[in-house]
Amino acid sequence: MKGLRRIAGLGAALLMLLGAVGTSGCAAFRIRTRDTDLDEGRHLGSRYDFRDMRAISEAVAEEMAGSAFLARAAEPPVMMIAGVQNRTSRYVDTKNLTDRMRTLLFQTERVRFVNEARREDLMREQGYQAQHVTPEQQVQIGRQLGAQYMITGSLTEMEDQTGRQVRVSRTRVNYYKLTVEVTDLQSGEIAWINEQEFAREARLPLIGW
Repeated sequence: MKGLRRIAGLGAALLMLLGAVGTSGCAAFRIRTRDTDLDEGRHLGSRYDFRDMRAISEAVAEEMAGSAFLARAAEPPVMMIAGVQNRTSRYVDTKNLTDRMRTLLFQTERVRFVNEARREDLMREQGYQAQHVTPEQQVQIGRQLGAQYMITGSLTEMEDQTGRQVRVSRTRVNYYKLTVEVTDLQSGEIAWINEQEFAREARLPLIGW
């Protein structure tokens, strides 16, 4: 009997759910899209997201553009980006982060960059021109600029959350720190360094999807 009552109760709950869906015109199951403001809005969780990428890349570019390191340079130094190491617990597209930093710095005209990611393509094109292009139209091989400085860095993460206890939700806090270094390729000395950090808290219900 208990089993039958339980089945009857589940059936009634299902009918109520179907009734609610029917009266709403199945709106809960429709696809909805809208444009999102990249500079405004709220974070959907405590983890690193695209708004964080934009904020910390802009902060690093602004700090470097206004640094005494660049102010001392007689002309815009030539740099290369070796990459930012992802030391978080999940996948992060750090290339996206460094690409935005490079774009913002390039627009200040205070830094020049070599295209280290396309060196093989450059060598291939130079080889093609040497064999198939007239001498008047060939680029001069061996005239590429060498980088004076190398940009490297790391993105780290620390996570904490509430322990086991009787509760209806749990709290998670994620801390992130981006460290960016500029190294003199001739001397190996760190010429400039910067850190950007932030932490975010999220309260998560124990029941949900």
